Amino acid sequence: MENALVVVDDTETHRTLLAEAGRLAHDTGAKLTVLGWITPDQVDETADNIEAIEQVEGTSYSEPDPAATATQFARQFAEGVFDSFDESVEFTADGIVTKENERADAIIEAAERLGCDHVFIVGRRRSPTGKAVFGDVAQRILLNFDGTVTLKMD
Repeated sequence: MENALVVVDDTETHRTLLAEAGRLAHDTGAKLTVLGWITPDQVDETADNIEAIEQVEGTSYSEPDPAATATQFARQFAEGVFDSFDESVEFTADGIVTKENERADAIIEAAERLGCDHVFIVGRRRSPTGKAVFGDVAQRILLNFDGTVTLKMD
C-alpha cells in the first residue's frame, strides 16, 4: 500500500475503519486521503436552509461550495478520529458531490484521480434481492476498482 483512500460517513463503523486505515498508513508510510461525499439533494437542502436563515435574519450569505463542504467534513471527521492517537497520522482530505446511485463510480474515479492503490470502504448487509434491485456500492467497487479494497461491514 502506497496511496490509500478511505471513504467516510458519520458512523461508528466509519470511525473504526478510518482508525485502522490510519494506523496502517502510519506504520507503512503510505499516503492517506480521507474522502467525504455529499449528494445533490443534500446540497439543495443546505441551500434551502441558508435561504430560510437569510430571510429570518435579513442578511445574505455566500453559496457554499458543495465539494469543499464534503472535504471539510472529511478533514474534521479524520481529525476527530486521529486526535486520540499517540502518534500523528498525516492525511489529506477530499470531497465529492455525487448522486447516491452513482457513488461507486465517483469513488473509483476519485481513487484513480488521486493515484490510490488501496480503497477502504464500509459495506452494508443486504439481501440478494436488495442488491439486485438497488445495486450495492461496495460490490461495484470490489468488482471495478483496479487495486486492493478493504471492506468493513456495517
